[in-house]
Amino acid sequence: MTLLVEQINALLRRVPTWAVYILLAAPAPYLFYMGATGGLGIEPIKALEHELGGIALKLLVAGLTVTPLRRFAGVNLIRFRRALGLSAFFYVVLHLLVWLVLDVQIPAQIWADIIKRPYVTIGFTAFLLLVPLAATSNNWSVRRLGPKWRQLHKLTYVAVILGAVHFIWLVKGFQIEPLVYLAVILGLLALRLRPLRKKQTA
Repeated sequence: MTLLVEQINALLRRVPTWAVYILLAAPAPYLFYMGATGGLGIEPIKALEHELGGIALKLLVAGLTVTPLRRFAGVNLIRFRRALGLSAFFYVVLHLLVWLVLDVQIPAQIWADIIKRPYVTIGFTAFLLLVPLAATSNNWSVRRLGPKWRQLHKLTYVAVILGAVHFIWLVKGFQIEPLVYLAVILGLLALRLRPLRKKQTA
């Protein structure tokens, strides 16, 4: 098992980070093409919103798996965590722009929705939390902020939970998929708390 993990880590070290950025960004133009050519069904704008938001949430969840994978399985994806986070923000921005520009379009209605519709309020709050995280996802900010950088980036946990709640409230009727996302997110966050609890009880 240890040999397999070492081989996986050796393979991961050969993967350039720029290739990960390109790979993660690739679905975006494809989805816009599908929407423009009728490949997303009878409501392409809504479908495009859903697909972009879904990718963003998946990438945020993937970012949460990096630490547990290293801690419990020995698989080291740390060098790709920034790519996952920035790509997630990229898709959140696209998700928001499609809603603003193609869906609502009316500025007064946009603010009305943010204020009056809880699922929009939660989704927009998650976006606002991600803005400073994306802005400080660079080496200069890490050096400048020091230990405060880690504290700031714990906002990711709040943002991803809000993203899952946004998904739950967005769908119509009872659906299992958004609940699974929330359960996985809470489970991954719980794995991060285990060492802290052991340390406190020692």
